[in-house]
Amino acid sequence: MMTENDYIELKNRLVTECQKAQQKIVTSSKSAMDEAQQAIYEYGPNKDRYDSFRDQLTGRRDMFSLQYSKAYSELSVMGKINPKSINKIAEFGAVIITDACRFFISISAGKIEIDGHTYYAISPMVPLFKVMEGKKKGETFEFNGKKQVIKDLF
Repeated sequence: MMTENDYIELKNRLVTECQKAQQKIVTSSKSAMDEAQQAIYEYGPNKDRYDSFRDQLTGRRDMFSLQYSKAYSELSVMGKINPKSINKIAEFGAVIITDACRFFISISAGKIEIDGHTYYAISPMVPLFKVMEGKKKGETFEFNGKKQVIKDLF
């Protein structure tokens, strides 16, 4: 049985791991955006009115710019999670342990390994969260035809 301090420590580690993973995405998308901008600069001004190569370079830069913006905003979302808060229902910031999986409701950061356990960092926008939203410890939910029981929640 875990104590409140164990819950807080685990949630802190999950937040840190999500932030590390998201920081990598922020850094790589910023780098790709900067490289694309440099390519536009090196190419120079439009060669003619219908310079499709320059349009392609600009489109590439804009795509990376969008990725960077999204990644950066998700990183800032992680700052809204208080690891010291013990959640009583399935909501943003909660760790949910079912008889089948372990979830951290935060951002879509994928698999996180901690102390030999796999946690799935999922966004509150995904359909899986929608079926467990508001549930409490001991309650069940069904997703893709599979029932899961919430064994622990904090």
